[in-house]
Amino acid sequence: MSTHDTHGAQDPHDTADDAPNAPAAATVPEMPAPRVREFTAHSIGGGLALLLGLVGLLAGAALLFSTAATTSAGVRAVLIVAGIVVLLASFIGMRGLNTVAPGEARVVQLFGRYRGTIRQDGLRWVNPFTSRTRISTRVRNHETPVMKVNDAYGNPIELAAVLVWKVQDTAQATFEVDDYKEFVATQTEAAVRHIAIEYPYDAHDEGGLSLRGNAEEITEKLVVELHARVAAAGVRIVESRFTHLAYAPEIASAMLQRQQAGAVVAARRLIVDGAVGMVEAALARIAEQGIVEMDEERKAAMVSNLLVVLCGDRAPQPVVNTGSLYQ
Repeated sequence: MSTHDTHGAQDPHDTADDAPNAPAAATVPEMPAPRVREFTAHSIGGGLALLLGLVGLLAGAALLFSTAATTSAGVRAVLIVAGIVVLLASFIGMRGLNTVAPGEARVVQLFGRYRGTIRQDGLRWVNPFTSRTRISTRVRNHETPVMKVNDAYGNPIELAAVLVWKVQDTAQATFEVDDYKEFVATQTEAAVRHIAIEYPYDAHDEGGLSLRGNAEEITEKLVVELHARVAAAGVRIVESRFTHLAYAPEIASAMLQRQQAGAVVAARRLIVDGAVGMVEAALARIAEQGIVEMDEERKAAMVSNLLVVLCGDRAPQPVVNTGSLYQ
C-alpha cells in the first residue's frame, strides 16, 4: 500500500473541540496538576560582576606578593590572610557567572529549592551558591518509529507520526518528570496508538471519520490528546502529522483488492447514472420533435438497447434492421 502524508494540525489552543464525531472528553487522559511553575530568577548583568571578580583576583595576588616586601611577621600574616580571603571571595563570586545562549534557559536551584529561571541571553550573574541547569527552549522534532496496531475495525495497520514541540515551562520540565525528552517520546507513541484504535483506516459508513480520508480532523484530535498528555512536563505542541499510514503487509493485497472493487463499483454507478440521463434525454428529444411514434413496449426495448450500449464494458456489435420497426 502507498504511504499517505497528512497535513499538520494547528496549535492545540486553537483546535476546535466540537469537530464532527469528536471523541468524548473522557478519552483524554487527566494528568496531575503541576506543583511548580516557572518564574524569573533574580540575576544581574555579568559584565560588572566579571570586572569586580578580576579586580579582586588581582588585588588578592597583589596582597600576597606584597608580603615579600615587609619584614614584620605580624604584617606579613595579615597580608597573607587578607590576600587569601580576597582571592577566595573573588573566586566564589565569579562562580555566579554564567552565559545564556539564545534558545536556552538556566533553571536555578539553591540547596534544592527552585529559585527561578534565567531566559535573558548573554552573561548573567546569580547567587554563586546556586546550581544552574541548562535546558533548551528551541523547537524540536520527534518522529515515532513505524508502529503496527489494529484500527477500529481490527485491521492491522502501520503508522508513524512526527511531533514538533518545545519546552514552554522549564520548571515543570525539570521537576515534574524524570526526563522530559523520554516522557514526550513515550506519550507521543501512546497517543498515536490510541488514535489509531479509535478510528478505522477506511470508514465503511458514509460520513464516518477515517485515518486515510479525514487526515485533518484526525491530526487535530491527535494534537489535542498530545497536549493533554505532555502538558504536565511543561511542553507545548507546535504541530503533529502522520508520516506513514498503510495497511500491514499481511493484509495489504486483500485490502487493495477491496479498494479496487470499491473503485469499480463507484465507476459503474457513475456510468449507469450517466446512461440513464442520456436515455431520458433521448426519449424526451424524440417525443418533443415527433420523430417517431413509439408505444410503451418499443420505448422499453429502446431503453434496454441504449443501456446495453452505454453501460457495456465492450464495444457493441450493431444489428441493422432492414424491415419495419415492429418486425
